[in-house]
Amino acid sequence: MIILCCVIYFGIVALIGRLSPGNGSGEKLEVNGKVVGYELLGQKFTEDKYFWGRPSAVDYNAAGSAGSNKGPSNPDYLKTVQDRIDSFLVHNPTVKKEAIPSEIVTASGSGLDPHISPGAAEIQVSRIAAVRKLDADKLKELIARNTTNPVFGPAVVHVLRLNIELDKISPK
Repeated sequence: MIILCCVIYFGIVALIGRLSPGNGSGEKLEVNGKVVGYELLGQKFTEDKYFWGRPSAVDYNAAGSAGSNKGPSNPDYLKTVQDRIDSFLVHNPTVKKEAIPSEIVTASGSGLDPHISPGAAEIQVSRIAAVRKLDADKLKELIARNTTNPVFGPAVVHVLRLNIELDKISPK
């Protein structure tokens, strides 16, 4: 059993990993030959010129992937969410509080989610358009081009890929 569970099983898993995209090391996203992130790991974007993703309970640390253990009635959790709402409203003054999608102010279960909904991206368009001096319709087209419709589940936008494309049409 030791040989079966400790050697053969892990050998099979390692082989499957080597045959997967990224050879078991994750799919890297590159810009001009430089790795800027990974396909399945979210990143922290706080500058007004970029689309923001979901907050992370672990500050996007892949080694410590986790959500918060605080329930929805926990005062600390409620304060954290309110602080995120307040910060979002400061940076997006044209948005009303009730229009903020929950994923913009609540962390995912893993704390590493690289996706947001198209609506969560579109609510940030006016801020980015103003900062980058771009037409809002051009940004909405960019979001539409970077929206994925999986077989199961809602449509999603990969935030890092969207920001890479944003830099291509409007350099930093």
